[in-house]
Amino acid sequence: MKTYQGIQSIKQLEKRKGGYYYLKFDSEIINQFSRKRATRMICTIDDKVSYRCGLNHLGDGNFYIIVAGKYLKELNKELGENIVYKIEEDPDPLGVDIPEVLSVFLEQDMDAKVIFDKLTDGKKRSLIFSFTKLKDIDRQIKIITEFLAKEKLKMK
Repeated sequence: MKTYQGIQSIKQLEKRKGGYYYLKFDSEIINQFSRKRATRMICTIDDKVSYRCGLNHLGDGNFYIIVAGKYLKELNKELGENIVYKIEEDPDPLGVDIPEVLSVFLEQDMDAKVIFDKLTDGKKRSLIFSFTKLKDIDRQIKIITEFLAKEKLKMK
């Protein structure tokens, strides 16, 4: 599995571009990974925080990974401070675990599985993120069903 590590300061996007804290990566670094700009990453900072993430375009041909404010608090770091980082390819190209409720649903509904399998990894992640914080399984199933029905209509 390809990895890259180094030291850099924490940067922040302009407010009009979201104001996110981020780490910048040159395109030459990203192009060394197997899926290049579509590579899902695991980012580890200061050997204390590790999280799954995706690459975003900076607009100048280079890329960035968002660093959530909660991670900066956990690390006791602020904008401009240096951090030690490591990025590596996520062995799961989807970049997230498939929740049990979705897995069981897809096992029981073959039509839904066919639609799910045709979705891009990004759409699959969107579906997963749309229901994972809900506690009510019936609501989760409703969201899954509606999402896949809308995607089925787009595929026609």
